[in-house]
Amino acid sequence: MEMDVNYLLHRQQISLIRAQGSRSPSGKAAYESLAQSYTDRIDAYRRENERLVALAH
Repeated sequence: MEMDVNYLLHRQQISLIRAQGSRSPSGKAAYESLAQSYTDRIDAYRRENERLVALAH
């Protein structure tokens, strides 16, 4: 299944903005955790693209 990396980048930024604006420590931690999960998925997408480019050459 193909990932829409723009969607992931958008959601990551929204999560970071919400974490920054959160008034509760638990809310901030939850949004930071979401942002990190998006970061992990973005990194996996980039690694896979690098692997595919390397295979093509």
